[in-house]
Amino acid sequence: MHDRDRRLLEAARRGDAAEVRAALDAGASVETCDEELRSPLLLAALHDHVQAARVLVSAGADPDAQDRRHDSPWLVTGVTGSVAMMRVLLPAGPDLTLRNRYGGVSVIPAGERGHVAYVRAVLRETDIDVNDLGWTALLEAVILGDGGRAHQEIVELLLAAGARPELADADGVTALEHAERRGFDALAALLKAAA
Repeated sequence: MHDRDRRLLEAARRGDAAEVRAALDAGASVETCDEELRSPLLLAALHDHVQAARVLVSAGADPDAQDRRHDSPWLVTGVTGSVAMMRVLLPAGPDLTLRNRYGGVSVIPAGERGHVAYVRAVLRETDIDVNDLGWTALLEAVILGDGGRAHQEIVELLLAAGARPELADADGVTALEHAERRGFDALAALLKAAA
């Protein structure tokens, strides 16, 4: 690996947008990768370095480049819940169907982690499929959420965006059945009303 590529990776990891620009101007490859196959844009996204990401996107960085763990800059926005990073990446045309190592699209980890603002923004600003067969953001929010207000709001947003509550997991269990089993009465009521 060239020193200029190492310089770019380190600048992206630190979030030093000026140094990212300088490394690119010195000939660093926007798609260079570290030993884990993390691109500069993925490193910037992981640490929510929005300005560094903006420089990389303008240089043509790929929002879908996946590392050894199948993380990509776009998928990481669902994990971090960063609306600002999501908006920086959208003009780069991320693949909204790209899946992480668990088989989920970006809105699925966001639903699990209670990132209400992210779920709201993704649903408003993209045409992401909330009815991804086999595993859905709705199932994730119910099964891995805590049933609290953030997860209730995410369920409301997903239902308003067309999430189908009758879709079951691989064992044939619906989000409503999971909510009832976990004693999440408020989520169960929302799902019953949508059925």
